Amino acid sequence: MVPARLRRLYPARKVFLGLSVQVCCMPREAKARFVLLYGSQKGQAQSIAEGVAEEAEERGLVADLCCLDQSEKYNLETERAPVVFVVSTTGDGEPPDNTLRFVKSIKERTLSPDHYKHLLYALLALGDTNYANFCNCGKTIERRLQQLGAKQFYPTGYADDGVGLELVIDPWLEGLWNAIKDALSKMASDGNRDDAAREIPDPSLPDVQLNLLSIGDKQNREPDSEYAPPSVVSDARPASSAVSAGLTSRPTSAVSTSTPKTQTRGEGAAHVSLAASLRSSLPPLSESSLNVPALPPPYLDVTFQETDAVEQAFEPSSKETLYQVPISKAVQLSKGDSVKTALLLELDISGCPSLTYQPGDAFDVFCPNRAEEVDQLLHRLGLQDQRNHRVQITLREDTKKKGAQVPPHIPQNVPLLFLLTWCLEIRSVPKKAFLRALVEHTSDSGQRRRLQELCSKQGASDYSLYVREPSLSVSELLAAFPSCSPPLSLLIELLPKLQPRPYSAASSRLRHPEKLRFVFSVVDFPACSGRPAGRRGLCTGWLCDLVNPGLALPVKAESPGSPAPPKIHVSLRPNCSFRLPPDPSVPFIMIGPGTGVAPFIGFLQQREEERTEKPEAEFGETWLFFGCRYRDRDYLFREELEHFVSSGTLNHLKVCFSREDRKDEQEPPSAAQPRYVQHNLLLCRQQVSDILLRQNGYIYVCGDAKNMAKEVNETLVEMIKTELQVDQLEAMKTLAGLRDEKRYLQDIWA
Repeated sequence: MVPARLRRLYPARKVFLGLSVQVCCMPREAKARFVLLYGSQKGQAQSIAEGVAEEAEERGLVADLCCLDQSEKYNLETERAPVVFVVSTTGDGEPPDNTLRFVKSIKERTLSPDHYKHLLYALLALGDTNYANFCNCGKTIERRLQQLGAKQFYPTGYADDGVGLELVIDPWLEGLWNAIKDALSKMASDGNRDDAAREIPDPSLPDVQLNLLSIGDKQNREPDSEYAPPSVVSDARPASSAVSAGLTSRPTSAVSTSTPKTQTRGEGAAHVSLAASLRSSLPPLSESSLNVPALPPPYLDVTFQETDAVEQAFEPSSKETLYQVPISKAVQLSKGDSVKTALLLELDISGCPSLTYQPGDAFDVFCPNRAEEVDQLLHRLGLQDQRNHRVQITLREDTKKKGAQVPPHIPQNVPLLFLLTWCLEIRSVPKKAFLRALVEHTSDSGQRRRLQELCSKQGASDYSLYVREPSLSVSELLAAFPSCSPPLSLLIELLPKLQPRPYSAASSRLRHPEKLRFVFSVVDFPACSGRPAGRRGLCTGWLCDLVNPGLALPVKAESPGSPAPPKIHVSLRPNCSFRLPPDPSVPFIMIGPGTGVAPFIGFLQQREEERTEKPEAEFGETWLFFGCRYRDRDYLFREELEHFVSSGTLNHLKVCFSREDRKDEQEPPSAAQPRYVQHNLLLCRQQVSDILLRQNGYIYVCGDAKNMAKEVNETLVEMIKTELQVDQLEAMKTLAGLRDEKRYLQDIWA
């Protein structure tokens, strides 16, 4: 029997049902090193980089892992080993906070063109094609490194969160290791062996050779004492033959996945239809060998301290300036059941003199996980009796995780209930590393196999179809695999921080000096394969529940016997670019269908107050393109927008209704009414082009990134092509120039 320590240290990238380990005495060699740098806003890039570092150890390499803002731990000016970057992009194409200083340093104009001529690099950029500046941080770093003489030893990967990061990351990582070894070999042949390798002696560990086990061997293998699954009686239905079929040891070929179709058993058998789902797969996936991620090394110990139940007040785990403000007004803006519920909330900020916002700014709302979902998770983990116990978290002394530390968003000595309510994103879509870790805590063989499939390279389509696209939560996933009983430490290690939700200000302080307004639609997630019942968005559902009894009525706390108005925690997110033009005489265009109109209400309130204060001043022409489904159901702010038109604050209001089949009264009888904002934009192409190309005007877009913002962008390109009589590439360059000049601005979300 091989010691558990060896099996933990050398988990194979290619995993079958088991591995045998042959111990042999071989001379140890120096472990080659490379530098691994990450820049991460919400932890995604950091998690990937940490996974690369762990896998490097398995492959006989040493990764010097550092965050890009830890400049004291690395020195690219003298580095002779290969350097791998993993960086994300945030906001409107901006670098993450912990990457800003590095980007600024490499942009120094005093650096010579051969500053990094010695440097060999590879780069993995994370982004989302739903946003305009896809992978902009990674592209900026790469462009500047090449300008300074650095040489690429492996093609850059651009991973798209809009379709699934793993579609690029998995094959990119697969090819990375040979590229690193080739780069090291080349550097060694150039005489750099001493710089690129160092001896990492560990005489206590022999070398190991991993061989595949067959299914029969697996049945006789003793469980790993460290990772033995708990004794849980599964209430799952018996697995079908497609699910319980074992993993074979034949070589893996092309990626093969199951699809949501039915299959019939052969002749002589009863006619039974099988269908792929979250819990089961079909051939060829169910019969394939699997390449699964390396097992994330555990690194936290969790203990409980019994204490009297005391309610824990919410405090932010980071450095945000937090304000607790009451909701002074709540109004439902939409009507009827056939449209999304849109609400306007007004916050009383009179007690927060430092909360000074400008139209165009956004702010974060800190919301808790839903109480019933937290309670469900506590029961699922078997910790309902410890809900009020305080949680002590420490690092495991035997952890193999490089740079292990208690996650900074996890406070010490807080009740378990508080931890699950305010600190962890239990609604987050489980990553493949999380699924891989769950395998070790699942007792049913069929369920173990399915979890392995979902996190494997071969099961990428199933993972996307049954986990990522329906946005399954941790609780929903665990409900589908009842024999899985993960420890609390695993959730703390692998679940992300519960992030606040951003909203755009829909008011101006000139109009409402002590108020802050915002608008949102209540998000609905429909029922699906892994979700028996639909659910609402976390923050929008919570806000709706808070104000539902007082909708359309101001909250009057001063009334005798009336309850105090509900309060929420917010922090300001200033947006220094999404602002009114600094010169009020410059014309501007606003495009904001649905709740995307919110910041433009603030713009127009501000402009109207300025016009009143300075009647002699010159103000530029204003346009607003708004769209919704129905004229009489979700035409948000209709009265206020029509008032802006009558007062002269808004010169042109162009509205379209996507679900109404009517003719525009001002168009010829044969012309159909435009359905979407981009259609109205085309009808006004000459005026819009003139404002942008000849009057140095501004254009603002707010709303859905996935469809609307893309369509508007494509429409603008077509308009520029027609107006300037240029080809597609030149039109795109012209539009990019507007973006660089901060005259084409977006506040969009996926």
